[in-house]
Formats: sequence, C-alpha cells, structure tokens
Amino acid sequence: MYKRIVLKLSGEVLAGPKGFGLDAEKIAEITQEIVDVHALGVEIGIVVGGGNIFRGVMDQAKNMDRVSADNMGMLSTIINAIAMQDALEQRGIQCRVMT
Repeated sequence: MYKRIVLKLSGEVLAGPKGFGLDAEKIAEITQEIVDVHALGVEIGIVVGGGNIFRGVMDQAKNMDRVSADNMGMLSTIINAIAMQDALEQRGIQCRVMT
C-alpha cells in the first residue's frame, strides 16, 4: 500500500462528454474516487491540466504572443484546480491549490 501518490488529471477528463468546460457530474465521479482512496490513508497530490478550457480558444491564441498564450494555459489549470478543490472540500477533504 502506498502512503503518498501523485494523480495527474487531464483537463479534458474534467470536461466529461462535452469535451470542453467543466462537467459537474464527471468532477463528482472523480472526486468520489479520490475520497475513497484518501479514506484508505493515502495522501494524494493532484496535478491537473487545462486542455478543457484552453484548447477551446487555441485558434484565437495561435497569433498571440507566446508568453500570453502560455499564461492563458496556466490560468486554465488554476481554474480546474479550484474546481477540484471545491469539490473535495465539499466532501470534507482538506485541500490546497498551489501554483
């Protein structure tokens, strides 16, 4: 049994079947699985991507300055991290977003 794990979630998985944005049902499903693993005594670090938000604006970003586009991608990951934090805290799991 592992004491600590790192879980990598793609942004796309948080979008569910829509393929973009955030899908509340999918987030609830993922969150419940995380809660179940945490209940076993495992500490979990979560790394989350931002493709569900940023890929939707990629066409507009292709002519942008690279730094601006990278910043948009990083903000997408923060949005997803805050969504996961909220879902976990609603289930009683202490969680912090770090960037």
